[in-house]
Amino acid sequence: MTVFLKTMWRKNHYREVLRICLPLVLSLSATTLMEFTDRIFLANYSIDAISAALPAGITSYLPIAFFGGVGGYAGVFIAQYTGRGDGQKIGNVLWQGIHFSLASGFVLWLLAIFATKPLFALAGHPPEVRVLEEIYFSILCKGAVLHVAMITLSTFFTGRGITRPVMVITLLGVFVNIPLDYALIFGHWGLPELGIRGAALATVTAWGVNVVCLAALIFTRANNRRFGVFSHFRFDREIFLRLMRFGIPGSLQFTMDILAFTLFILLVGRIGKVELAATNIVLSINALAFMPSMGVSQGVSVLVGQALGRRNPKRAGEYVGSSCHLLLLYILAIDLVFIFAPDLVLSPFLASNPDDAAAVSAIAGNLLHIVAAYLFFDALYMAYSGALRGAGDTRFMMLALAVASPLCLVIPVYIGVQYLQITIATAWLWVLFFVTVLFVLAASRFRHGAWKKMLVIEDEKVEPPHLSAGG
Repeated sequence: MTVFLKTMWRKNHYREVLRICLPLVLSLSATTLMEFTDRIFLANYSIDAISAALPAGITSYLPIAFFGGVGGYAGVFIAQYTGRGDGQKIGNVLWQGIHFSLASGFVLWLLAIFATKPLFALAGHPPEVRVLEEIYFSILCKGAVLHVAMITLSTFFTGRGITRPVMVITLLGVFVNIPLDYALIFGHWGLPELGIRGAALATVTAWGVNVVCLAALIFTRANNRRFGVFSHFRFDREIFLRLMRFGIPGSLQFTMDILAFTLFILLVGRIGKVELAATNIVLSINALAFMPSMGVSQGVSVLVGQALGRRNPKRAGEYVGSSCHLLLLYILAIDLVFIFAPDLVLSPFLASNPDDAAAVSAIAGNLLHIVAAYLFFDALYMAYSGALRGAGDTRFMMLALAVASPLCLVIPVYIGVQYLQITIATAWLWVLFFVTVLFVLAASRFRHGAWKKMLVIEDEKVEPPHLSAGG
């Protein structure tokens, strides 16, 4: 039995998958833990603060995710160049991502100035919640260039399959953020009490710490000799346009997914303040549980990209299968907690608000049962879509999201909330249906196999054979 298990372990490349994916999982989980702790503090600060945090946070994350997704797609290029053994192209790709990140920071600043008030006026939330939403959204967008730059710089390591430095630096950002969060929200250690404003400032500060640390590790003489991190700083139109060609559809896929959930949260806010607070808490818990799936998805993109760079699609498919096996084991453990011990994960959010705790807890406990099913399909969807992304097959899932988001989630929930007075549980069942559809589409596309023949980098130029003098 032991020999059989060892053989299966080697055959399925679990060790290699874990080596790449586990640090990414821990890195993303640490980032989500930072947001999770942020919301625990805000939930214990006031119900208005937690009601505002998730709608404003996820609305700000929508443009940030788009720009970060495009910059972060440089990691797929770097993975394929690494698989091919073409190190000098890595610095060139990284710099095109940096140029894009700087331009995106300017756009995000303009968004904070001109779009904040119209966006949250449209949401129709209570006035006391709307004011806090505007504060949180504006600060996060103005500092978002740091987040986009952090994602782009991290591709230098993740694209090459070196994921531990990113994990360590992310954890450092968390260690900065959490105590600063506590101090700025509640006004401790000589710092002012800023509430939700303090939470946003602590988050931006952590992003800045991550950028400085990543830059210090990347821009060295040794890396310049191997990868051209200084010498390839100029704008390269061909590489930049190729990054946009593949990166924008890949990023739009993720962004439309977030947009669907953003609209869902805004619509749920019309059902009632308690329902909105329960949804915000459940989504915060879900975000923490979901991050391993996101980390594995990123790791699968790297593994598939490197395998295709080596012209080995069979190995790429094996990586995807192994990733699905590991994810399903994780989801099983999480689902058991959500189904049989929901109070264990809900109690940190409700400790300081006993007047609202009973109503919010009753709703949130029921929603966690739906989330347990949702996580199963979402994990598999993330694994398959990560594989497609690593190959450069980004347009199909972008179009799939464009169709499925309105038809399977936004429009049904809008009609239900606006005209049929559906319950919060019914609204969440539409989320489950939406994610199931995405899983079916991604799995079908992966099984089709067109991704096996794709590359985002230029094809290798094969020199014609030299003829002999007598030939």
